[in-house]
Amino acid sequence: QGPFIAINCAAIPENLLEAPLFGYEKGAFTGAQTAPPGKFEQAQGGTILLDEISEMPLGLQAKLLRVLQERVLERLGSNRLVAVDCRVVAATKLDLKAEAAAGRFRADLYWRLNVVSIPLAPLRARREDIPLLFNAFCLQAAERFRRALPERSPALFEWLMAQEWPGNVRELQHAADR
Repeated sequence: QGPFIAINCAAIPENLLEAPLFGYEKGAFTGAQTAPPGKFEQAQGGTILLDEISEMPLGLQAKLLRVLQERVLERLGSNRLVAVDCRVVAATKLDLKAEAAAGRFRADLYWRLNVVSIPLAPLRARREDIPLLFNAFCLQAAERFRRALPERSPALFEWLMAQEWPGNVRELQHAADR
């Protein structure tokens, strides 16, 4: 019932990720004219998706671990603790257990996040999903581009099913857009 807030940990430069995640106080750094809440505060009572969590810097992983364990955070430039109550979903294309073993991801954070794992096979291993996804993406594209729904022949579906889809579902979606 609460808000769904997503943040792509790989899309924000390493030195700028802390402020959008945890928020900051006015004057915390040059240009901080306001005190906006971070993504965790915005997700209060809802869910936060930490997409590409494997790309989060190790130093910031320690701060995230504290938020997950203690359910409180400190905004950048503040000493005041802010209570957080939200569900955390983390996504990655990497094997976090292997990353932790190699020292590229905090093992304690891995174990804190690994409550429920939902491994998802690549599209090439789920070929039965291709026609359903392609049809759905075609409908979305037709609406988005204000075009008639194109005809999809059996030959097209045979071709789609024969592809390897190294770009996974995004690549299939682009094919539907084209």
